[in-house]
Amino acid sequence: MANDLLNPPEAETGANPGANAAFRSGSQTSAASSETGHELDSFLGKAFEEKSIWADLFENVHDVFFPTKLPPLELTSKPIPVADPMAVKRSPLSIAISAGINIGVLLLVLFAFRHQIAKVIPPSLKMSNVDIAPWKPLTPKAGNIGGGGGGGSHDILSASKGHLPKIEPKPLLQPQVLQVEKPKIALDAAIDVQKNIKLPDNPNLPNIGVLNSSNNVVLSNGQGSGGGIGNGKNGGLGNGNGNGYGPGTGGNVGGGIRQVGNGVTAPKVIYSVEAEFSDEARRAKYEGEVTISLIVDAQGNPQNVRVAHALGMGLDEKAIEAVKQYRFKPSIDQKTGKPVPVQINFLVNFRLY
Repeated sequence: MANDLLNPPEAETGANPGANAAFRSGSQTSAASSETGHELDSFLGKAFEEKSIWADLFENVHDVFFPTKLPPLELTSKPIPVADPMAVKRSPLSIAISAGINIGVLLLVLFAFRHQIAKVIPPSLKMSNVDIAPWKPLTPKAGNIGGGGGGGSHDILSASKGHLPKIEPKPLLQPQVLQVEKPKIALDAAIDVQKNIKLPDNPNLPNIGVLNSSNNVVLSNGQGSGGGIGNGKNGGLGNGNGNGYGPGTGGNVGGGIRQVGNGVTAPKVIYSVEAEFSDEARRAKYEGEVTISLIVDAQGNPQNVRVAHALGMGLDEKAIEAVKQYRFKPSIDQKTGKPVPVQINFLVNFRLY
């Protein structure tokens, strides 16, 4: 028992040498600490030297006025080579993805601000459909007007440019640019056009003539005939045939031939022939109507007979054959009391009884 009490700690803890070493180290540290009197000396590796406050102040003032010259700085580091990112060729896939993302963002921005962009346009810049079709007169009643006029005196030059003469139902003097200076009976030139039709006139032009002519220097009635001005005939203005204005026939204005209405009576049938059935239509018991378009001239004869709406089975030809034998009381222009040619549509019925 006494031996056990007098044994040092190493003997008792022989099985744990690490613990013994720690114990010895701790014992030595405690001894060193007691010898030096400072616990930080073993941690700092040197003794802690204390200075007086006056010595420390002197050193600080000396460093301000007489700083210590330090040796030049020597760089001991070495640069490490790094790959240049700009020298590496980009993948086409990454370029395509980047471009797609940018375009998508731009489209989203435009879609989000589409209404705001439309509001920037001032109201004065709103566009509308522009009608560039050639001028056509508007009929004051239902149906087309039709008609026209032309003239000339076989001059070499084209007709002179000028304004329109006045409008009368029965013109006594044909329009012309070569006026007699002192006529015995002074009359104003006129053309036969309905008064309620607005024509594209320019009264500022110096003389009577054709509006769309390019000749504004040399006076000329044009290359037409029968009086009037233009390249047509029969005392009107333009390239038509009649004492009206513009292309067409029979006076008035509107182009083409005169139409029924607006002062023109309808022609009346005074002699007709019954249209025969074709053998094919009779066997099939086929019925219907054929619309025939024709011109009834001033003598009441059918001209330019053609099918406007066909029926088939040989009935169209039978209808044309019958209408060519018709005779009409011609249409009358109520302003002049004279017969005028007109264009009409005529129905031919085919019925089995």
